[in-house]
Amino acid sequence: MTIRSKRKEEHLQLAQKFYQKEKMNSFDQVHVIRPALPETEVDLATIKTTMFGKKVAAPFFINAMTGGSAKSYIVNKALGQVARRTNIALALGSASILNKEPEQLDSFLIAREENPDGVLIANINGKTLPEQAQKIITELNADALQVHLNAVQEIAMPEGERNFYWLDNLKDLRQKITVPIIIKEVGFGLDPKTICTLKKAGFNLFDVAGSGGTNFAQIENARNPKDLSYLNDIGLPTVASALAAAKQQVEFIVSGGVRNPLDVFKGLCLGGKYVGISNQFLQMLLNHDEEYLQKTIVNWEQELASLLAIYGQHSLSSLSKIPKYYDLELKNIIEQI
Repeated sequence: MTIRSKRKEEHLQLAQKFYQKEKMNSFDQVHVIRPALPETEVDLATIKTTMFGKKVAAPFFINAMTGGSAKSYIVNKALGQVARRTNIALALGSASILNKEPEQLDSFLIAREENPDGVLIANINGKTLPEQAQKIITELNADALQVHLNAVQEIAMPEGERNFYWLDNLKDLRQKITVPIIIKEVGFGLDPKTICTLKKAGFNLFDVAGSGGTNFAQIENARNPKDLSYLNDIGLPTVASALAAAKQQVEFIVSGGVRNPLDVFKGLCLGGKYVGISNQFLQMLLNHDEEYLQKTIVNWEQELASLLAIYGQHSLSSLSKIPKYYDLELKNIIEQI
């Protein structure tokens, strides 16, 4: 096993080790006001939407997790099957490993083979060259491309990058890649300045990926002989990052600590176009099986439609207009960033 593949498998193991099903986060500090007289009914049609030109059953999806090792092949095979059966989108983990280890392609390609017609999103790092990125997109027949920004993770990673001059390459990607590009954090939140800078550079879709879920500083610190645990708490909460994106008037995905259908609903109410779930779904798969994950996603679809009904909503497009308020601790962060 190569160093890169070993790291991929360690990430899966440590994500499982540090997973907390009921971990408190910023979603708990958001309160959506519900009408006592909703005048609605539960209808699964209210949550159907389109994603990159394809119809999907719900606005939430399986967000980026893994690829590039023997175990990730098994995981992505199962996730591809679940995505096909539930008709939701699937984003793969970073495929940048393929630039140096093309033999790992099968661990990514298996997801497309299991879900040939569904929405599949490829993922690369910010230094991947356009020709490399296009090759990955073509090989996976990807509908969109996530480009992750993970400076904190790289610093905490013992073998990580130390050069974060990414903007020129991002601009080059924007000019040469034809599929939609999603700029994504990895659990530390996109800040207003970065969103503004990238908006001016022509990017219009972001995944805020705030703190509150998987903590890659904690994961990498567990692999690092040095103690960099002080990095564990430097992330921007998911809700604050989502509201920062909303202020910039860009389209954005809410992810980072999504635990249940109510968190999905709140993410949509914050203005998110879609909501991504990673470790929550991964642990359902690892601790149970793909059938359990599939049933859970089907239940989430039903429960999300139920939430729209009890909040008096007939479509996804109106959710951002629902009145809401925030706990003082979160409100203070929102007002200062």
